[in-house]
Amino acid sequence: MFVVHSYPLAVIFCVVTMLGWGSWANAKKLARPDWRFELFYWDYTLGVLLFTLILGLTMGSSGTEGRPFLADLAQASSASIISALVGGAIFNLANILLVAAIEIAGMAVAYPVGIGLALIIGVIVNYRAAPVGNVALLAAGVVLVILAIVLDAVAYRRLLAASPGVGSKAGASGLLISVACGVFMGMFYRFVAAAMYPDPADAVNGKMGPYAAVFVLAVGILLSNFVWNMFAMKKPFVGTPVSFGDYFAGRPGTHLTGVVGGVIWGVGMSFNLIASGRAGFAISYALGQGATMIAAFWGVFIWKEFRMSPPGTSALLAAMFASFLAGLTLIVLARAV
Repeated sequence: MFVVHSYPLAVIFCVVTMLGWGSWANAKKLARPDWRFELFYWDYTLGVLLFTLILGLTMGSSGTEGRPFLADLAQASSASIISALVGGAIFNLANILLVAAIEIAGMAVAYPVGIGLALIIGVIVNYRAAPVGNVALLAAGVVLVILAIVLDAVAYRRLLAASPGVGSKAGASGLLISVACGVFMGMFYRFVAAAMYPDPADAVNGKMGPYAAVFVLAVGILLSNFVWNMFAMKKPFVGTPVSFGDYFAGRPGTHLTGVVGGVIWGVGMSFNLIASGRAGFAISYALGQGATMIAAFWGVFIWKEFRMSPPGTSALLAAMFASFLAGLTLIVLARAV
């Protein structure tokens, strides 16, 4: 399998993760306006599964280090497979909540609050399990991320106050769903990491390398979709219930947007796990969650989600970006020192 040995390359892989995790939701915005996220999400999960399978059969089966993809899957213990499947199910619940929060509050709010909280929880959980990196720099980075979340929430409250068409109840539910998303999103990664051996070049019997682990994660996402997403179809966060009849009525181009979104996220997740062998799980996860800044950029500057906000909000958003970037910088340095 292809293995990352240098820390700078691992950081580059995590930057790819940021771009993928922070950009995949744009695929939903590019679908037709009446295409519900519950329908989009079925194609998204198929895209994730398809990409991770192809990656495993190519990069995961090349080179002389580690075990080839299929051999790695075949020798994995039931405990490792179940752990990665559970990670996929938890992630899927968190991601459905994230998409619901985007529908209600927009990318510029759902990501900084939800994924920022996930970053904080994920760093703490993964560092406790595998303490790699300077704890003081990691802690300082997490504090700055917390500050960024608070600034974004304050900016969103100002937007709600200045937007008569947005009910306070809907605004509060958007923030609440974002927080719930962050709690679950901060937990899923540890289950996947527990199924893997730390060094991809040094295979451990029963554990999986990054290519097999991310594929099993994708299977867990798809299987849990028959629980989480079917519930969302019957009891939607926004709008009326939808059915599989609505899904199959979609045009090929509409379905393609979901598949593309899944592939984009799959690239980010795969590259993150590949980088984790060199960067460590806590730092790799934290850098990947820099996706918050990418998504906030899309929401603020491309989709203009704060265009109706009152004067002074731009300064809050600028401070939010600065805090998040400073926090991520400290997290990068935590492994380099």
